[in-house]
Amino acid sequence: MTEAYIYDAVRTPRGKGRKDGALHEVTSVRLSSQVLNALQERNGLEGHAVEDVIWGNVTQVAEQGGCLARTAVLASNLDQSIPGLAINRFCASGMEAVNLAANQVKGGAGEAYIAGGVEMMGRVAMGSDGAAIAVDPSVAMDTYFVPQGISADIIATEYGFSRDDADALAVESQRRAKAAWDDNRFAKSVITVRDQNGIAILDHDEYMRPGTDMQALGSLKASFKEMGEVMPGFDKVALMKYPHLERINHIHHAGNSSGIVDGSAGILIGNKEFGEKWGLKPRARIRATAKIGTDPTIMLTGPVPVTEKILKDSGMSINDIDLFEVNEAFASVVLRFMQAFNVDDSKVNVNGGSIAMGHPLGATGAIIIGTLLDELERSGKGTGLATLCIASGMGAATIIERI
Repeated sequence: MTEAYIYDAVRTPRGKGRKDGALHEVTSVRLSSQVLNALQERNGLEGHAVEDVIWGNVTQVAEQGGCLARTAVLASNLDQSIPGLAINRFCASGMEAVNLAANQVKGGAGEAYIAGGVEMMGRVAMGSDGAAIAVDPSVAMDTYFVPQGISADIIATEYGFSRDDADALAVESQRRAKAAWDDNRFAKSVITVRDQNGIAILDHDEYMRPGTDMQALGSLKASFKEMGEVMPGFDKVALMKYPHLERINHIHHAGNSSGIVDGSAGILIGNKEFGEKWGLKPRARIRATAKIGTDPTIMLTGPVPVTEKILKDSGMSINDIDLFEVNEAFASVVLRFMQAFNVDDSKVNVNGGSIAMGHPLGATGAIIIGTLLDELERSGKGTGLATLCIASGMGAATIIERI
């Protein structure tokens, strides 16, 4: 089978996902087109060089509706002969785009793809698409639906993670993110976002709160306690599903959960012949990809079984992996991953994660693959695994090897 290589990876900075965020006046299409243009220009590609653009975005309504991928191509400098595919695997959409592209290349369906995603959470509100699993009683009741924050608290309760455990992880995420930015570790991948006049409007991750400490986090109210215990009483739903739990321990809040932000990321993937044609050297090989379905109520445990699956499928063990990127959707997700595999935290999210820098839903999967690649190169390590939990109970993973 043909090998699929990563030739380049770029991302925008992440802007605060609200009206006073730096990227609030930029549409999803325009932000995506800047990523596409950056990949084309940085690699000296002609507009027809890739087979397709596969683009993830989660809330596919309003300006993020339709086939956003195709619209982004038309708004970019790529040729109109390049089609576009918009996909949605919730929080893993950007990763699934990369994995799909890699497997297309491996199967011989084209020499190269651009894959990634976007989410403008300050412009298109999360949940505004009215997903059936949340709003259709005939589905929600059968699946014991609870919101993700409740699911994160169920994980903490089931696996014994305390509020201090979660807060400590959040403080460390902020510390690592600041250290990474201070050391210019993201310089290779982060592009400056510019307005229509070419004026720079954002060149750094805007959401970070580097002064965060345990005392500051300790003062925050648990975000999901009221919806769990009072109205509409999601704790009762959870306890119906998991009667062995006496109660749900609500430990998550805004400081130890991922930030709502705007952002986009893209990865250039191709075979050997593509690189030779355009004079490009591969940076990494995509060794394996995987996805899996999991319990839809606890919902966010997917990184564990999908990692087990991808390791088995690729004939590897956890000890073969040098670095991990585990999306920090909520602190308990990462804590559970490290607990399940007995992985030292010095190998996990070494440059911080979504708690510190934010989680632009459709883009994050591509962002963490790019971050993993940059860190493998910086540290001289060989193999990395990126994984995410996914709404409604799924998991996705990618293993890359540095060239």
